[in-house]
Amino acid sequence: MSANLDNVPAKPLTFRRYKEGDHQPLAWQQEIFDADHSHKCPTYVQSTPPCQGSCPSGEDIRGYLNIVRGVEKPPAGVSWQEYAWRRLTEANPLPSVMGRVCPAPCESGCNRNEVEDFVGINSVEHFLGEWAIQNRMAFPKPQQLTGKKVAVVGGGPAGLSVAYQLARKGHSVTIFDEREHLGGMMRYGIPGFRTPREVLDAEIQRILDLGVQTRMKCRIGTDVTLEQLRADFDAVFLGLGAQAGRALAVEGADAPNCVTATAFLKAFNDGRMRHVGKRVVVVGGGDTSIDVATVARRLGHIEHAHESDLPERVIAGHAAHDAASISARQGAEVTLTSVFAVEKMQANKHEIEQAMAEGIAIRGGLVPVAVVRDGQGRATALRVARCEAKLVGGRLEVKPIAGTEEDIEADLIVSAIGQAVDFTGLETLNNGKGGITADRNYQVQGQEGMFVGGDVVRPHLLTTAIGHGAIAAEGIDRHLRREPLDKRPKIDVHSFDLMRKMVEKGLPTDTITAPLHGTDQSAGAIHNYENRSDRYVIPHTELFLGHFQYTPRNRRKVLTLSKEEALSNFEERMLPLLEQQAQAEAKRCMSCGQCFECDNCVVYCPQTAVFKVPKSKSTTGRYVDTDYAKCIGCHICKDVCPTGYIQMGLGE
Repeated sequence: MSANLDNVPAKPLTFRRYKEGDHQPLAWQQEIFDADHSHKCPTYVQSTPPCQGSCPSGEDIRGYLNIVRGVEKPPAGVSWQEYAWRRLTEANPLPSVMGRVCPAPCESGCNRNEVEDFVGINSVEHFLGEWAIQNRMAFPKPQQLTGKKVAVVGGGPAGLSVAYQLARKGHSVTIFDEREHLGGMMRYGIPGFRTPREVLDAEIQRILDLGVQTRMKCRIGTDVTLEQLRADFDAVFLGLGAQAGRALAVEGADAPNCVTATAFLKAFNDGRMRHVGKRVVVVGGGDTSIDVATVARRLGHIEHAHESDLPERVIAGHAAHDAASISARQGAEVTLTSVFAVEKMQANKHEIEQAMAEGIAIRGGLVPVAVVRDGQGRATALRVARCEAKLVGGRLEVKPIAGTEEDIEADLIVSAIGQAVDFTGLETLNNGKGGITADRNYQVQGQEGMFVGGDVVRPHLLTTAIGHGAIAAEGIDRHLRREPLDKRPKIDVHSFDLMRKMVEKGLPTDTITAPLHGTDQSAGAIHNYENRSDRYVIPHTELFLGHFQYTPRNRRKVLTLSKEEALSNFEERMLPLLEQQAQAEAKRCMSCGQCFECDNCVVYCPQTAVFKVPKSKSTTGRYVDTDYAKCIGCHICKDVCPTGYIQMGLGE
């Protein structure tokens, strides 16, 4: 549902060359041209937009938004929805899940923020993912198999990503996972009201349908040794994940009702935990801590719990909650503490707002100093102190303020301060810092044919693990083909492919070579064309922002629950955009670094040097051309190009 925003901008949009108070004209004779000529002429430069540069999985965001908005046309017989979904899933096979839970760093980087508000990239991804599930989209199977076998350890986002990419390349893949079901933290770490299980299952099954095999409840390092795996397979990918939680490093943290976030969420997602204590304190500040707090708020507590129903017993897997289902449940009092101020917490701002609306008390600037315990050893409160926290050289430094201690009463304390990798049986892989060291191709240092990705490399976002998997898959494929591992590009993303559009149009491609550097004489690129996507992210200063009108964002409908409504409510809160809303939102994309066929350069060229390519030869990326015999280098075309696609060069 669209947001109730007026179409009147909060502040006037002014992108004028002259500002109020200017009284000196610019030296336009020197800046634009010298009499009737210039040493500069337009060249057409494809750059990476900041949304893609900020996307850890390297999605071709601009590409699929241009398809949704109708700029890039799909080939005959393919709907725009399918074509956009296929472009999106070249990088990310789990768009419906990521469209819900990814904190969307792409939106923070979006150049549209300089106009009024970012493009709702995440919401369009959500729409495409839902459309694909409803229309039973499947990935095409490879035409032939290579005969090579790859073992993937871990069925989380990194393992699923690498399995997907390798299966598409024709390799036989087997995923080994110690759990009963695939999904990793997407299943066992994120509550179902954020990632509906039917959605997760549908997107995982689509990957398995490529021929990917699984061996569940099989732990590498204990059930099967790594040496056995290396002997039986041609390559190995380690997507171990970081599913062991970090306990609080304070006195008393070994109390039985002081647990980690990963253990808490696993017990909930397994269906074992159905209530929590009356007072729950969560320590963290990231997305995981918000998940814990909102789950605790929904579960509530029961007034007269039997000792066997204590939450720590269920979290440890010792008891089931038969009594809880027939007892009167009440809302738990949930407090979330963070060393950072609330406005500087790492969690998604929207999720913080939702949690506060549900009655969760969020207190920033507090550091745990001790766990207070009773005579039986159970925690009764978390002792905290006000603190000053800052990052120094990438490390967090927290300084408690003496004399500010206070106790927050608690029946359950949950530590959501980070996760760790379980290296049991795989100790030789530990780099001494709780991870595995790898190169830019994600090949394990000193271990040819063994690759790695996800939190075991660097704990980060789910979409980061998906990106690791895609890059590792390319490295594994090269290893299996006995090809050298190339140096990865500076900007490692999926980019627009001009050759693909020419093949779809039936145009000759023998004049195009990689990297793409066209000239005005080229039958391939048509105009002076250069693809800088591997090394250049285009900033907003290179765009003509004055072209864009104030257009409010099309927002997804999010159900905000009150304190009372949240109790026992495990329904999904976020609804996808409607088709027209998704298209309208995609039209807000400024297509940074690539032509979106606005015609400004053709209309404003005073020499009629810039002209449209005939329809029989035009495609996305081949829409305009320049007659350099007419061009005088006035660079008006560059000045009026909204996307920064036209740059002045050619002899500079």
